[in-house]
Amino acid sequence: QVQLVESGGGSVQAGGSLRLSCAASGYTYSRGSMAWFRQVPGNERGVVAAINTGNGITYYTDSVKDRFTLSLDNAKNILALQMNSLKTGDTAMYYCAAKPLIYGVPRMSENYDYWGQGTQVTVSS
Repeated sequence: QVQLVESGGGSVQAGGSLRLSCAASGYTYSRGSMAWFRQVPGNERGVVAAINTGNGITYYTDSVKDRFTLSLDNAKNILALQMNSLKTGDTAMYYCAAKPLIYGVPRMSENYDYWGQGTQVTVSS
């Protein structure tokens, strides 16, 4: 059973940086997609960035390109999201998700099997 635990959220002023981490226990698959989603109350959960742990394919939603960067430590099973130049619009609950045994990087939340509990990111002006 895969368990995902997020950490690193918090409050920061606009223009600042945060680094989120997702520790994945039980994720022993040679390939699959791991992703970060975010959600604000009243809105659907939307993908921020995703990476395939087998072939390294990545996806970033347009609003975070050139500001956010994924990194994957396969030995430690940790997926990190470095968030720079944060904007108030980045305020949301951030969730880590995993979908084992696929080659791509799905962008819809319903495609993912495992979820963390979420970590709050608040960006103030």
